[in-house]
Amino acid sequence: QVQLVESGGGLVQAGGSLRLSCAASGRTFSSYDMGWFRQAPGKEREFVAAISWSGGRAFYADSVKGRFTVSRYNANNTAYLQMNSLKPEDTAVYYCAAKTRSSGSSYYTKREFYDYWGQGTQVTVSS
Repeated sequence: QVQLVESGGGLVQAGGSLRLSCAASGRTFSSYDMGWFRQAPGKEREFVAAISWSGGRAFYADSVKGRFTVSRYNANNTAYLQMNSLKPEDTAVYYCAAKTRSSGSSYYTKREFYDYWGQGTQVTVSS
């Protein structure tokens, strides 16, 4: 079992930046690949970014590529999502999630492969 707690959300103007954190507790953090998803009102939860257990591989949705950066610091049991050049369409509840290690890239982008989820943090981008 692993418990995940997101923080860092808030209200920001378009063009601004936020950094989300995901603190993990429980089993060894480095046992898990980590993902970030988001859900806007009335929409499905969608993939945003993911990072492998070692930090050696990162994956991004096309909508955030070049603006968001996913990272992790295993010594602190924390994953991060740095969000720059934010747009109103980035407004959503952001969730971090953990899954057991896997090599196939398709496993990182699909929410059904993630075993543990945080409670979410709200990000609101005003125009």
